[in-house]
Amino acid sequence: MLAAADPTEIETTLLVHPRALTDFVEFSRFLPRADSALRRLGYRGRLQLASFHPNYEFADAAPDDVSHCTNRSPYPTLHLLREDSIDRAVAAFPDAAAIYGRNIDTLRALGWAGWKRLLGPDPAD
Repeated sequence: MLAAADPTEIETTLLVHPRALTDFVEFSRFLPRADSALRRLGYRGRLQLASFHPNYEFADAAPDDVSHCTNRSPYPTLHLLREDSIDRAVAAFPDAAAIYGRNIDTLRALGWAGWKRLLGPDPAD
């Protein structure tokens, strides 16, 4: 649907999986299969996949590092993006690669207490 749609009407798509891939290791192992499916379907160079998970952890960061929150979401989520849109964003923000680093720096400056304040009260509490 995303590939066939007019980009002015549908720019991106989120596939949210509240009951599937809840284990982060399982989710991580699934991602190469999802990328492979995009290639098999002929979307290589047209669509790109970004991933988010409630327990997302970067391999090169400590398990308690707040930087993991840059890729955390309430549910396992696959974000399909048009590569043309990414190219336009990079052209508009020539230092686009630095955004990721600044997001991590911001989270680390906030710390877990600041991050939790931003999220507001936990409805489960």
